Amino acid sequence: MDKFLSLQLFVASAEYGSFSRAAEQRDMTPSAVAKSIRRLEAEVGARLFERTTRSMALTEAGLLYLENARDILERMRETEEEIAQLQHSLKGTLRVTGPLSFGRPFLNAACARFLQAHPQMSLQVDLSDQYIDLLDGHYDMALRLGQSDLPGLIAQPIGESRVVLCASPEYLRRHGTPMHPMQLAAHECLVYRHPALGDSWVLEKDGERHAIKRKGRLGSDNLELLLEACLAGQGVIDCPYWSVLPYLHAGRLQAFLGDYAFDRKALGAQLQAVYPSTRRATRKIAVFIEHLRTYLNEEGMSARSGEGA
Repeated sequence: MDKFLSLQLFVASAEYGSFSRAAEQRDMTPSAVAKSIRRLEAEVGARLFERTTRSMALTEAGLLYLENARDILERMRETEEEIAQLQHSLKGTLRVTGPLSFGRPFLNAACARFLQAHPQMSLQVDLSDQYIDLLDGHYDMALRLGQSDLPGLIAQPIGESRVVLCASPEYLRRHGTPMHPMQLAAHECLVYRHPALGDSWVLEKDGERHAIKRKGRLGSDNLELLLEACLAGQGVIDCPYWSVLPYLHAGRLQAFLGDYAFDRKALGAQLQAVYPSTRRATRKIAVFIEHLRTYLNEEGMSARSGEGA
């Protein structure tokens, strides 16, 4: 029995907690699976499972071996995909994670276009405002806002981003449109909570900086929730230009104080595609990143194309 199959059987046995379940997945007998595991244990020189008549569990050596076995199998899967793609069209599965706020403004449509262009590709896209550790192997890449300089990760810019202030036309009719940053203190702020943000808006023009404390009755770490409140006329929001572009075009939101620049550290100056350095830029990752760059540019969602908003 070859080593590659033995690794697959070991991982399946560990995940199912049963030789019988692993055997079912491979259309094998439980005794054949158990024999394969014993050979692995003999080769490693340590027991990988503690087995009783009723249960089985990984030993300390088994836990260590499982982590590396999964990594080896994942690398083999990626390598086989890349080799196949040298001769054929792009195919396989790309697992992507990103913030909830990326979905409606551009990612929903961008993913649909990607699948249309690459009919043999599958996408698993999970959106969450929680930080996802890419090094655990559950995702191929992540989409993030701002700089990413964590060890073990490679970041590729896919588009520019700048922060704008906006509110619904109804809100501005009721409360007036701020003409100077200091007037923001009298307005209801929809507060986006993020570890990289302070408690003040910092705007600059002609060398003058104005810091205005962000305060309001509604705060959240979910930008989508705050955008819905803004659309409903509940206050003023500061957010990336690309995230509100569809609403600006539709007249549902109105940007103001556009001649003032936000501190570019606020929310980040770039949209980033991030992937583990151990995986390199596989062809499917590289093609998806380039697809997103092209889509954002064509849809006018970069900072440069939005200067007139």
